[in-house]
Amino acid sequence: MDEQILSAALDLFIESGVEGTSIERIAKRAGVGKLTVYRRWSSKEELIAQAVESLRGEAVPDEPADAPLAEQVERLLPRWADAMVRPRFRAMVARIFGSSAHHPELMAAYWENHVVPRRRTAHALLEQAKREGALSADTDVEVLIDMMVGGVLFRLLQPGNPDAAEMRRYLESVYRQAGLPVGNHSSTRPVQD
Repeated sequence: MDEQILSAALDLFIESGVEGTSIERIAKRAGVGKLTVYRRWSSKEELIAQAVESLRGEAVPDEPADAPLAEQVERLLPRWADAMVRPRFRAMVARIFGSSAHHPELMAAYWENHVVPRRRTAHALLEQAKREGALSADTDVEVLIDMMVGGVLFRLLQPGNPDAAEMRRYLESVYRQAGLPVGNHSSTRPVQD
């Protein structure tokens, strides 16, 4: 039942934004009563944030601590590229950012449920890159995360629909520009273009 509710909430949010989404409309589309929805979520913003999370999929799994960073990146990039080229995903990202000014509670819920856990994962990976010598010891990991995410979001919001191969090439380029190892490299030294 939760999956039906989350799917209905996400569909309505993508179609109509926050203003066009209500608990009543979500319940009707999901085929449940409003009370069923309210028992699980205290607000439509919280529900929309969790629905958005369901589209993005499970959190990036923790990789074994002893796996070299290049191997971890090589395993994750195809999955990230595939997710980022889906039209529904791109529409969802545009809606989230378009709603943030007038619905800060949605952005706050999205930030807490999605951004913070993934930043922790990224932080751990980048600290590993520092230990492996791929990044300078004085690298400000938080600023580097902001720069990488900013580049990817800018690409996502541009017109046009890149395919998965093009998005993967772009992600690899972002990683290289950040000084991180990409691809099947035996060395942890940054890849040079």
